[in-house]
Amino acid sequence: MGNRIAQWRAARREWKAQWPAQKAEWRASEAARKKRGEPREVLGPPNGFALLPWLLMGMGAVSNLFQGDTPNPWIGGIGVLVFNSLYVSVVFRAFDARSRQSAGTRWSLVALGAVTCALAVGYGGSWLLFFPLLALATGSVVRGRALGPVIGGLSVLAGAVSIWKQGWDGIGIGYGTFVSGMVTAAILALSETVRELRETRQELARTAVERERLRFSRDLHDLLGHTLSVIVVKSEAARRLAPRDLDAALAQVGDIESVGRQALTEIREAVTGYREGSLGTELERARDLLAAAGIEAVVRRSGPPLPSQAEALLGWVVRESVTNAVRHSRARQCEITVDGTAERARLVITDDGVGVGSAADDHVPGSGLAGLTERLAAFGGTLTSGPVATGGFRVTAEVPVEADLPATADR
Repeated sequence: MGNRIAQWRAARREWKAQWPAQKAEWRASEAARKKRGEPREVLGPPNGFALLPWLLMGMGAVSNLFQGDTPNPWIGGIGVLVFNSLYVSVVFRAFDARSRQSAGTRWSLVALGAVTCALAVGYGGSWLLFFPLLALATGSVVRGRALGPVIGGLSVLAGAVSIWKQGWDGIGIGYGTFVSGMVTAAILALSETVRELRETRQELARTAVERERLRFSRDLHDLLGHTLSVIVVKSEAARRLAPRDLDAALAQVGDIESVGRQALTEIREAVTGYREGSLGTELERARDLLAAAGIEAVVRRSGPPLPSQAEALLGWVVRESVTNAVRHSRARQCEITVDGTAERARLVITDDGVGVGSAADDHVPGSGLAGLTERLAAFGGTLTSGPVATGGFRVTAEVPVEADLPATADR
């Protein structure tokens, strides 16, 4: 008896120790919910308090004790106290996965079953209602395939004891025991599933936000890097031409204005997520940018027409590689070759520069050629880059030519 009381007091101390942390967690979740603008849940997740009111089923036995209808009332009173202590300890442990699976919880449940059987066999009558309470505690602890056999065996035992003590009228105790255990287990399992689904939904939402941020950062890097390089090159050309050829300098200024307007349009499209690149457009832009930088552009294109998704991917590679060549390579010539078959398209960009800057941004995760490598890999493509043995730098990209590529390949 002393051990049971000590166990109940330990469970009570454990609950008091955990209550501040649970309260703080609840307040944090409420603050996060208000920040997201979600409606407040009327009912929270179930806990041990939800199973405490069922102890009122034992009030009939307690009433018999006070009315003197029970023989050996001290033994019955001690049995009720032990039963309630074990019941409270088990149901509160049932809502923590680690405590629920511990050996102490299992042995407490076994002891609860032994006390229930002893009281039911010894007194019968209203004391038989402790069997449904035992089923509630069992349904809150037992999970998986063991639930059916355990609840079934407990129901048979409750029915047999009830029939022995009250005749066939006691068969309802066995049925009530079965229903109590199975319904409790079903409700708690459903609650856990709903909680897991809610956590999964929140995780998916966070993942979607992170992916959109990554897409946006890549698009801005590729757009602004190329556009600013064009503006810088053409501004330098205008500055050089202004003293001797004002008309040519004004033409360069007009090109800068056109590039700026086009950049604004592309940035708006990138923000909304609907930008789709075109390989032909990027090749023309690359030719103009290389010419403005004083680099001879050699563009060769052959092979079958490409779907828009493949063109979008290769267009990003052209934009990034040519931008790097203008900014870093100090090349005199840049050769761009596009060819392929009905299954795969291949893009090769080779310059004769020093090759030190073409991969200068690769060390930044999610930008430059590193980001393009991830984009192509997501759709079954490959991208390799590195210096050429004879001098210069080469970027090679291959993508599958399939009509069913996702429409978001440019992202």
